[in-house]
Amino acid sequence: MRVAENLNAALHGLLDDDPTAYVLGEDITDPYGGAFKVTRGLSTRFPGRVIGTPISEGALTGVAAGLALTGNTAVAEIMFGDFVALAFDQLCNFASKSVSMYGRRLPLRMVVRCPTGGGRGYGPTHSQSLQKHFVGMPGLSLYEMSPFHDNRAVLGAMLERGEPCVFFEDKVLYTRQMDQVDPLFTVRRDGDLAVVELRDPGDRPDYVIIAPGGVAHRALAAMRSLLVEQEVSGRLLVPSRLYPLDVEALLPYLGEVVLVAEESTAGGTWGSEVAHLLHGRLWDRLRGPVRLVHSRASVIPTAAHLENEVLVGESTIHHAVREALRG
Repeated sequence: MRVAENLNAALHGLLDDDPTAYVLGEDITDPYGGAFKVTRGLSTRFPGRVIGTPISEGALTGVAAGLALTGNTAVAEIMFGDFVALAFDQLCNFASKSVSMYGRRLPLRMVVRCPTGGGRGYGPTHSQSLQKHFVGMPGLSLYEMSPFHDNRAVLGAMLERGEPCVFFEDKVLYTRQMDQVDPLFTVRRDGDLAVVELRDPGDRPDYVIIAPGGVAHRALAAMRSLLVEQEVSGRLLVPSRLYPLDVEALLPYLGEVVLVAEESTAGGTWGSEVAHLLHGRLWDRLRGPVRLVHSRASVIPTAAHLENEVLVGESTIHHAVREALRG
């Protein structure tokens, strides 16, 4: 099953199980079924609870927050995650505050879906990874889609938190198969964390990469080339929840060399938050500081060959691991 199909099935399941659940967004109804066809079939099966909205990210996010505030479950789709910036006020000044600013905790079951990232030739304003702009906001949780996490379980985890969640969905994942890795590797899950390592890992790996779901396949490609060319083995950790991060879940899997790879540009990133949290717990065990791997500080071009030069990729991660191992 492809990742988009798994997410579609998860939304069908949510609407089927929860009569208070609504899905809303721009062009999400049939026959179009959303820009990436993730909502295909939903409006036909649940016509009163799948709502096409005007082109206003602020308005549709505000309506979703209002639905959640009155006890319903709301899933809002931002057609391209770049435009979640237009909903920043609704998310950060209304929805996230509403959980706790009325004198007692008020659960809000709300998810804002954001197709994000480059790699598909959509150009500077439709290819960004804006996760870092939401890190650290009290009452707002951040998740990222992964081919190693079942989306029904992830949706359930987000809604169970009882606070607004932003779900970043790297667009390059939609057509990928769930749980697909190179035959050299195997995937297992430890709660929220997906662990990818050699089928016969032997001793502790030479390095560990922490990456969100959208960068996982690039990290795995780098791990494979490092194994074949340099005979060094690695482990990949892919958390579903980015913020607040469950650092304790990572600790048993870490070694002396740790890298964090993400598609955001450098500066105030999720990766720097991870490094900060790990340094306080691992400083005496690390061979050097946690390495951060980002995309270049540039707009994202439309042309594929230029886009590949800007976005974090296999070669970027490969080079960073080699530098880290040299110490």
